[in-house]
Amino acid sequence: MKIYWFEAQAPRRVLALVKHLGMTAEFVELDLVGGDLKTPAYARLNPNMKAPVLVDGEFVLWESSAIMAYLCIKAGSDMWPAHAPAEQVEVLRWLGWNDCHWSEAVGSFYFEHIIKPGFGFGTPDREELNAKVDGLLRYAKVLDEHLKGREFVACGRLTIADFHLASMATYWRESEMPLADFSNVVRWLDGLMRIPAWVDPWPAERTRRATCG
Repeated sequence: MKIYWFEAQAPRRVLALVKHLGMTAEFVELDLVGGDLKTPAYARLNPNMKAPVLVDGEFVLWESSAIMAYLCIKAGSDMWPAHAPAEQVEVLRWLGWNDCHWSEAVGSFYFEHIIKPGFGFGTPDREELNAKVDGLLRYAKVLDEHLKGREFVACGRLTIADFHLASMATYWRESEMPLADFSNVVRWLDGLMRIPAWVDPWPAERTRRATCG
């Protein structure tokens, strides 16, 4: 099994899951700035030319939600509740909420403060972020209310929903996201930092893109 990745939020949640579940994979690191995602060979794996991508034998899968569900099924983990329909839809609700609302709310802060300096794209544009504060506060309130009395987002235990919602928000301090007043969100994010695989998801052993070029 191979996983193609680079250091960003969507690969982070997949790699954290692999490590948390104790799975074995070959991790193929992509050079975003160098154009690895735009090669014809990589586009055949993922026509969106994004990461992560999972290749398991002849099976190729992109989109982190699907990859994480596949990994849980393969490992027999209830972080994706494959055999519990009611729990499945609960996790799906939060995956959808993340993709439609939360990701958009936190994404600009993450991009300006983490991605831009990390990949040499420039310095954060704080003026641009001023217009994003109201949206972030709106959805942070929703999540904060939901997490009242809860340790995890769904099903009363750690699921892939937690890794999804936290993949950008975990950088809230560095990204200057205005989350300090949302005590339940902060408590939840700090709690995830007690999970070793979440704290350090990046592979110790990795290969550079050599089979994709």
